[in-house]
Amino acid sequence: MTQVPRIAVIGVGNAFRHDDGIGPAVVRRLRERALDRPLPPSVALVDCDGESGRLMSLWEGAELAVVVDAAHAHPGHPGRVHRFDHEGPCTRRAVTSSHGLGLGEAVELSDVLGRLPGKLIVFAVEGADHSLGTGLSPAVAAAVAPLAATVEAEITRHRDARARNADRQAGGESRPAGG
Repeated sequence: MTQVPRIAVIGVGNAFRHDDGIGPAVVRRLRERALDRPLPPSVALVDCDGESGRLMSLWEGAELAVVVDAAHAHPGHPGRVHRFDHEGPCTRRAVTSSHGLGLGEAVELSDVLGRLPGKLIVFAVEGADHSLGTGLSPAVAAAVAPLAATVEAEITRHRDARARNADRQAGGESRPAGG
């Protein structure tokens, strides 16, 4: 029996720092949606504090890893979502943070160690409030449901592309009659 390729959806953040909790909020929404529309069994929905070693262990061996994290932008537009795709080796160095290693460093280190997922998609959501406390600001809270739907669509797109590739490799691609 072959192992089903793994898809990791990682919500990065701290739900006790207001908008920094966007990642866990999107993962929570995906869990709620999965009650009505189950995700494939190969999908892992996990929360992470963003520590590099934990991130690397969560996406290692995954065909697809989707990371949702808060972003700090100046000037910011709370609730605006940025998408970053990564396939293959890293081509630029990550920025160092005074808070230790983070997502950028985890990507770079995973690349050096050969532990990157097959495809990495990062959704960074601009926040308004990263102070202590619970609850997302209204603009960031409004981004949760559409972003969860986008992540779900990424999972479906990846699964469908994988199935098409498997059909091609097995010679199961349909050909027009008479050709």
